[in-house]
Amino acid sequence: MIRPPRPPKVLGLQASATVSSPETGFHHVGQAGLELLTSDILGNKASVTMASSDVKPKSISRAKKWSEEIENLYRFQQAGYRDETEYKQVKQVSVVDRWPETGYVKKLQRRDNTFYYYNKQRECDDKEVHKVKIYAY
Repeated sequence: MIRPPRPPKVLGLQASATVSSPETGFHHVGQAGLELLTSDILGNKASVTMASSDVKPKSISRAKKWSEEIENLYRFQQAGYRDETEYKQVKQVSVVDRWPETGYVKKLQRRDNTFYYYNKQRECDDKEVHKVKIYAY
């Protein structure tokens, strides 16, 4: 009988982190801030340490009408981030690539390290505006 691999030992309780093993196909979402010990899966003493996110939003609301700020939030959220604050924190960058003519976000790196490229013009249609989340810190 084949048994599934045991999950790694997890220490601590903070933000999420992901550990995968291509050899076993096991995928584990654990806690970050402390080490994830993965020796049971990988057969060695591999470990992953993730920095926890310091900035957490206090409240969330939905956009009611389009603006330049909503356009940029739309682009960050398409790429998988709450907003520019989270993007800079996760990707450890100080500057976001923007179109000089409009100031809109030009390019973002997703969490899976692929890139989204955006146009100079507005991309957030009126029918999409209500989907944009506005975070207050």
